[in-house]
Amino acid sequence: MLELTRNFKKLDKKNVAIAGGKGASLGEMTKAKISVPPGFVVLSTAFEKFLEETDLNVEIDAVIKTLKHDNIDLVEKASVKIRDLIHDADFPKDIALEIKRDFKKLNAKYVAVRSSATAEDSSVASWAGELESYLNTTEKNLLANVKKCWSSLFTPRAIFYRFEKKLQDSHVSVAVVVQKMIQSEVSGIAFTVHPVTEDRWQMVIEAGFGLGEAIVSGMITPDAYVVDKKDLAIKDINVAEQTKQIIRTTKGNEFKAVSVSKRNDQKLSGAQIVALSKICIGIEKHYGFPCDIEWAMEKKKFYIVQSRPITTL
Repeated sequence: MLELTRNFKKLDKKNVAIAGGKGASLGEMTKAKISVPPGFVVLSTAFEKFLEETDLNVEIDAVIKTLKHDNIDLVEKASVKIRDLIHDADFPKDIALEIKRDFKKLNAKYVAVRSSATAEDSSVASWAGELESYLNTTEKNLLANVKKCWSSLFTPRAIFYRFEKKLQDSHVSVAVVVQKMIQSEVSGIAFTVHPVTEDRWQMVIEAGFGLGEAIVSGMITPDAYVVDKKDLAIKDINVAEQTKQIIRTTKGNEFKAVSVSKRNDQKLSGAQIVALSKICIGIEKHYGFPCDIEWAMEKKKFYIVQSRPITTL
């Protein structure tokens, strides 16, 4: 019987072909006992099955083959056409049942649903930021958001990226990560090698109030802390004023004002910077290469929600 979903605990870095870069990385870190929120991956086999059962694979291939990628207007029209085809197609019942069963096992009211391209984070291409994520997803909109992640393989940006990296004739598929949502008071990104100076003995941690989407999307300027990896000495602390943050409300994820008394506060204490640095150095050591790590802190506990190679060094 075709495997459609798989828990993080049964995935590792060798599973990029079925779990995508994000899914394989989360499985690898879970097995390494790194603090990763629990979850599962809707494998790329589920997406392929969906395309075959709905005959969309033929229609999509036809649209992509006729595409002149240097014509922005045509790419945008093709994207809308393909995404509409995916959204309008019926969700196969067997795939839906498996996803809902695994969701119930997580015992979480809210999950993060993230696209995980099977060509992601390889030596030829890093799909980070090209595909879509949906935070604070509930059981009610779970299947719709999985479908949106599938269709995000065909956003104009992702189509351009495919041509730019000469992947138009390669088989690129998408898996979907479903992970227990961390309602972070503080979150951010860590680079285990200084991204500007490329000093391999320094790491940089960026931190902001609320959900990490605000930093990843460039909506806010985060704090930046430079840490010496040899002795964990904090070399530089740059505190940024933060007036807004993304938090979950009854209406969904919203940009809300940070209270005036907190706007100029340092997001992480010295002890927290050191604790997070140790976790990130451990991840770099596990993988054996410099890492770009997304983290979240809820109730004073750090969670790692993604790690990928730094592809710009």
